[in-house]
Amino acid sequence: MNSTPNIGEVASLIGEPSRVAMLLSLLGGKSLPASELARAARITPQTASAHLSKLVEGGLLVNESYGRHRYYRLANAEVAHALESLLAIATPKPIRSLRESDQVRAMRYARTCYDHLAGEVGVALTDQLLALQLIEEADQDFVLTDAGRQKLSGLGVDVNFSPKSRRRFARPCLDWSERRHHLAGVLGASLTKRLFELGWIERLPDCRAVRLTQAGVTGLTEQFGVEVPQSKGAVH
Repeated sequence: MNSTPNIGEVASLIGEPSRVAMLLSLLGGKSLPASELARAARITPQTASAHLSKLVEGGLLVNESYGRHRYYRLANAEVAHALESLLAIATPKPIRSLRESDQVRAMRYARTCYDHLAGEVGVALTDQLLALQLIEEADQDFVLTDAGRQKLSGLGVDVNFSPKSRRRFARPCLDWSERRHHLAGVLGASLTKRLFELGWIERLPDCRAVRLTQAGVTGLTEQFGVEVPQSKGAVH
């Protein structure tokens, strides 16, 4: 028989400032090398290596070797969901530079939350999917309607779901910057993947913010009637 989960152990892993900085750097869903994570946490590579080993042992990260380099990523969507939930209840840190201010502004506008779209744009899209009855609320999840399946499939979104998947198909994820829900789960990931493929959104360098392109503004408006939020410098 298993004992109750050891919340204290996970909390101690996440709570250390250098480790939380590295975890948040990975929240965009990318795999990053130890050297880049060390820079994000502003610590030496040796110190970063020790922290990363603890995060891997604790089940929060996994690593893969490519030649001489080792890359790290979040272990699964549940880790990302836990981090995003903590961001939603945490008090904001003071902004100390213009560069940091610009990054926060871009993140609030549009970003990836692990592998799905978040921020103002993500919430606006989710709101419109609900308004058009392409998805509906059901208990703690969203469900894809027949109209939604037809619409998203026509756009090239993979709407298939394996019953063997441990991940929920479509669920609301509380957006830390908007304090409202955006679409997560398998469906949220598939939709976001397709938005990248269509060139409607693009990754920004050095952070998990994404840029909404002009094609994206047009596409979201024409396909879903989304009233795209003011760009705040994110559209070019």
